[in-house]
Amino acid sequence: MIEAHRLGKRFFDKKRGEIRAVDGVSFRCEPGRIYGLLGANGAGKTTTLRMLATIMEPTEGSATVAGYDLTTQAEEVRRNIGFLSTATALYARLTAEEVVRYFGRLHGMDDATIRERMDAIFSRLEMNDFRDRRCDKLSTGMKQKVSIARTLVHDPSVMIFDEPTLGLDVMAARTIVGFIRECRDAGKTVVFSTHVMSEVEKLCDTIGIIDKGRLLAEGTLEELRSRYRQTDLEEVFVQVVEA
Repeated sequence: MIEAHRLGKRFFDKKRGEIRAVDGVSFRCEPGRIYGLLGANGAGKTTTLRMLATIMEPTEGSATVAGYDLTTQAEEVRRNIGFLSTATALYARLTAEEVVRYFGRLHGMDDATIRERMDAIFSRLEMNDFRDRRCDKLSTGMKQKVSIARTLVHDPSVMIFDEPTLGLDVMAARTIVGFIRECRDAGKTVVFSTHVMSEVEKLCDTIGIIDKGRLLAEGTLEELRSRYRQTDLEEVFVQVVEA
């Protein structure tokens, strides 16, 4: 489970002064559910997810991930999460299989378990054709699949996806969307950020609309449509943000 309580992150810029990237964000996501953070670029989605993944420390507020406190038990949080971001680089000279094996070993897994996990993940993501190819020779979609495989190799109970389909073609994006849905069906807790309305409609059990660092609205797709008297999610989003 993920529970965030008035989570905030402030930065200081010499020209602009204090910047509130995230301002008092609170939400809850339970196992077997997908919580979608919907917002434009710069809305605070990535900063929120990076705090939950312990990459950044919150300036204020608190959160628990898989029962562990974000700040006092950060190492335990990292053991129980898989974090996927479009900004995560791969080791160019390693093959897809070598990258995933390396991260499995970082998590303390033995080689037999790593091999079993890799075989299952590579088959599901249709990666066997390029498992022995170096990462600098892979397409964008292939690289994203390698990133997902290394994120999942230790079978974490909590998955955090930060715009995982950004820049991918239709077929690669479709595979990844289907895999996120399978994570939910397997009982994992999933937080998913995007600005793509169709992905939110397909995937998310609960939607949080975020803008300028603040969570402005929250609910199921049907609840949001009913509350704002709109059938089109894009119109709901615009109405919430402009208000």
